[in-house]
Amino acid sequence: MSAEASPDGAGKGLSGLRVLAHPLRLRMLSLLTGSSFSAMELSRELGISQPLASYHLRQLHAAGVIELDEVRARRGGRERRFRYRPGVQASTSDATTNQEDHALLGQAICVELQRRVRHAAKGATRLGVDAELWVDPTEWQTALDAFKAASNNLHERARPPRSAGTVRVSVSAFLFAMDDEPDEADNPERS
Repeated sequence: MSAEASPDGAGKGLSGLRVLAHPLRLRMLSLLTGSSFSAMELSRELGISQPLASYHLRQLHAAGVIELDEVRARRGGRERRFRYRPGVQASTSDATTNQEDHALLGQAICVELQRRVRHAAKGATRLGVDAELWVDPTEWQTALDAFKAASNNLHERARPPRSAGTVRVSVSAFLFAMDDEPDEADNPERS
């Protein structure tokens, strides 16, 4: 999943970032990267009810985060299958997102990361990065471009869950420039 702020407008309903601020939606988005799924297929894969899967798919679709991939005839009805493609991103702008949206997304990513860490393969190579740094703006842009390229590369090569010859991996990054003003919560001794 890759959510990038862009100035081209907002989705309907929840903002692009706020719609992603739910651990279950993050899991769905990860699955929808490698393959298209219907609500029923997602419900089985995630162990949730079909109505719950359908609700979250509608939220993601209304915000413009996923796209309708195909419609199939199934048991006298229609099965709608959705997919996430790296070029389909949460459309947000300064006017439609706020600090709270970003904080909620960060919180959801933390919850999802905690779940994934419990499933880390024993003996697997791990890379954990956490930093609050001051860098040259040009170097910051270079780093952002490199992370975006790596993310797009992985998304484009994602396969359906449990495909032969694949390994299940976790990738999380939340990169952003910070303001220069310290928050009161940054220094507990001042309180």
